[in-house]
Amino acid sequence: MKPNIEELFAKILEKRKPANLYQPILYTLSQGGKRLRPRLVLMATEAFDGDMEKAVYPAAAFEMLHNFTLIHDDIMDDAPIRRGKPTVYKQWNGNIAILSGDALANMALIEMLDTPISAENVVKLTKLFAQTSVEICEGQQYDLDFETCDHVSIDDYIYMIRFKTAVLLAACLKAGAMISNAPEEAQESIYQFGISIGLAFQLKDDLLDVYGDKAVFGKKIGGDIRENKKTYLYLRALEDADEFSRNELLRLFSSTDFDEEEKFQAVSAIFNKLKIKEKTENKIEELVQRAFIELDKIQIPDSKKKIFKDLAVELSRRIK
Repeated sequence: MKPNIEELFAKILEKRKPANLYQPILYTLSQGGKRLRPRLVLMATEAFDGDMEKAVYPAAAFEMLHNFTLIHDDIMDDAPIRRGKPTVYKQWNGNIAILSGDALANMALIEMLDTPISAENVVKLTKLFAQTSVEICEGQQYDLDFETCDHVSIDDYIYMIRFKTAVLLAACLKAGAMISNAPEEAQESIYQFGISIGLAFQLKDDLLDVYGDKAVFGKKIGGDIRENKKTYLYLRALEDADEFSRNELLRLFSSTDFDEEEKFQAVSAIFNKLKIKEKTENKIEELVQRAFIELDKIQIPDSKKKIFKDLAVELSRRIK
C-alpha cells in the first residue's frame, strides 16, 4: 500500500501556531497541484524495489520544497493566480508569504532528515536536497538576470531551466533510487532521465502559456508575453524570424506598457507565422527521446521502464 502524502501533510500542520504563518502553508499544500514530485520519488522507489513507507519522507520534503518555490516565485513574478486561486501574497500579503515560504522550506528539510534510513544515507539524501535547493535558486537568478539581458541564446535558456525546473524532478527520482540502494550508475541514469523530462516539462509550460486553455491551465494565459519573459518560444522566434518580424518582436518585448491583449495577439501572430508551436513540440519530443536513452541504461524490467516512458509521454502531451 502506497503511503498517503495528504495525510502526512495534515499531520505535519496539525495545531500549528501562529495561524498567519501556517494557514498560508496549509492553503498552498491543500490545493494539490499535480503532485508530480512525490509521484516521482515513489515511482523510483517502487522501480528499484525500495520501501515505500520510507519513501514518503523525501516525497513530502520535495513537494514542500516545490511549493515553497511557488510561493516566492509568485511574489517575484507579481502573479495573482496559481492553480486557479489567488496566490499566497495576494490572499495574505508579501511579508506573510515570504515568512510562510521560509518556514515551509525548513519544514521540508526536517522531513528529509526524518527519513528512516541509515545515518550515512540520510546525509547523502539531505545533501542532494540542499544542493537541489541551491541550484533552483541559481536557476531563478538566471531567469531574473535574463529579464534585463539583451542577448540570451537558446542554449542559455536551456541551461537556466535545467536548474530552475529540471533538477528538482531529477532529484526526486534519484532520491527514490538512493533510499532503495540502487547502484550508482542507475542513480545517475535515472537522474539524467529526470533532467530530460524536466526540460521537456518546462518547454511544455512555455507552450501552454501561449497556446493553453485558461480554464484548464489554472493560471492566466499570456503571462510570459505580458512580462517580456525570454522563453524558448520567443528565443526560437528571434532566431528564425526575418528582419521585419525580429524587429517587431524586439519592439513588443521592449515594454510592458502595450495593451495586454493587443500585444498577445501580435506576438502570437508572429509565432504562428514562424510555426513556433510545431518547432517547440519537436524539441519536446527530442528531449523525451533523450530521456528514453538514459532509461534504457538501467537494469530494471521492461514493464517498469514502460511506467517511466508513459510518464514522459504524459508530461510532454499534458494540457495543464
